Amino acid sequence: MINQKTMQDYLSPRVRSIPPSGIRKFFDLVSGSKDVISLGVGEPDFVTPWHVREACVYSLERGHTQYTSNAGLPELREEIGAYLSRSFRTDYDPANEILVTVGGSEAIDLALRALIEPGDEILIPEPCYISYSPIASIGGGVPVGIETFAKDQFKLTAEALKSKITPKSKILILCYPSNPTGGIMTYEDWLPIAKLVEENDLIVISDEIYAELTYGSKHVSFPSLPKMKDRTILVSGFSKAFAMTGWRMGYACGHRELISAMLKIHQYTVMCAPVMGQIAALEALKNGMEEKDRMMESYNQRRRLVVKGFREIGLDCHEPQGAFYAFPSITSTGMTSEEFAQGLLTEGKVAAVPGNVFGLGGEGFIRCSYATSVAQLNEALDRIGKFVLARKG
Repeated sequence: MINQKTMQDYLSPRVRSIPPSGIRKFFDLVSGSKDVISLGVGEPDFVTPWHVREACVYSLERGHTQYTSNAGLPELREEIGAYLSRSFRTDYDPANEILVTVGGSEAIDLALRALIEPGDEILIPEPCYISYSPIASIGGGVPVGIETFAKDQFKLTAEALKSKITPKSKILILCYPSNPTGGIMTYEDWLPIAKLVEENDLIVISDEIYAELTYGSKHVSFPSLPKMKDRTILVSGFSKAFAMTGWRMGYACGHRELISAMLKIHQYTVMCAPVMGQIAALEALKNGMEEKDRMMESYNQRRRLVVKGFREIGLDCHEPQGAFYAFPSITSTGMTSEEFAQGLLTEGKVAAVPGNVFGLGGEGFIRCSYATSVAQLNEALDRIGKFVLARKG
């Protein structure tokens, strides 16, 4: 008798081994709950500025619904290049070194698939954005976490990086400003990291989606460091700074041979990013900086409110210097991150993401997005305070 396969048997073992998104798990729970304040998903509460939406609408009215060049509209790539040069001292040839993608997530996926050979080790500072390790694994790579700590403001140190480098190390993924911690890296912080990258012949994927969201110090783009441009694939997009999450508009920049390899995969998978979104992104770069600055100032106000609130509740909280997340410690409650987040959701009606889903160093923390209204944040802090008091009592 022939054994019957289950549908699971048909699936790739690599895919079967990947856990579902810990963030989406809590997002789904929130969607079915009433009166819950969500601090879970990293999405601005602002609507995309009207003139950006209007540019899209006008393009539709004029019938601009065709494919674009696989790499993206030439004028958008020109504007991305000018923006990066002006803002972050990184210069790229729009014709050969810039690729427009379906969100920053596609850019990360393309970069890893273009680079990974089976068994390559992918170095990932953690806690970090939850997608890096699964995407690396799907591509046949071996994710290697590098733990960072609150006592160091969640910065990647040269000592920690060096301790994880082996002859199989090939790629270092960076994400500063950091999701979930809000940590940043200064020029001085980057120099010893860049030295190790060069000495060990590593390629860097630098996810700089939160580059515009820093408080008190300007973001330092990793490829702007000496000798790092050709070793780095810069990934960014429009979701966070311009409140354009649902538009799914991103880009990758790097050495023309790396971008050419990524473009080949892009051609065969998604063809090109949607033309309407590209037109909106072009408008955001040309005329959206004032709105971006106003949104950033609002985030800064909320940042101070949330950090102060957590500390008053009795939860130690590293002060985030970038992005729009707070990462308070909940170890004083005696609960695990999962226990705290689940209890807070069911009893306190506040959704936060347990820190353990972000990898090494995340246990004992929760991630709370402060990209929501001040009124909602005040109410959430009140509920969290009551929840913590009840546990400590």
